[in-house]
Amino acid sequence: MTDSEVETNTPPLAEIVNGALEFTIPPAHRMGVRALEVRPGFAATTVPAEGNGNHFGVIYAGVLFTVAEILGGAIAIASFDNSAYYPLVKDLQIFFRKPAKTDVRAEATLSDEEIARITAEAAANGKSDFTLKAVVTDTNGVVVAETEGLYQLRAHGK
Repeated sequence: MTDSEVETNTPPLAEIVNGALEFTIPPAHRMGVRALEVRPGFAATTVPAEGNGNHFGVIYAGVLFTVAEILGGAIAIASFDNSAYYPLVKDLQIFFRKPAKTDVRAEATLSDEEIARITAEAAANGKSDFTLKAVVTDTNGVVVAETEGLYQLRAHGK
């Protein structure tokens, strides 16, 4: 916990994201998707293999999609002014690399420069598109999927 979180008694961003998932995206919450780490420009999520399998014993494709897609919202919560803007996904491609037989972890990053660009563009235009690439790995570090998503930061009321 950072000094500012101790001083203001604010929960870590991962806790905020996990609390929000239950109410904003109930299917992801029911899958067991959880934010592990959330900070400006970085998010990591996880989902258990247990209860998320398909007919041939690996994690269902839609679950892999979800654990990666959630990263766009998590990074937006940490990187932008949530009282002024909200994120949405416009497009997302997933590339399945290997079957996932264990719990998985998804990670994505945005550079400081990209955060600054998105912030300035959204302030000027009420919205800004950005691309987010994610990597999904199993517990052995094997890449099981990769995604490339087109997201948008949009001003409330737009």
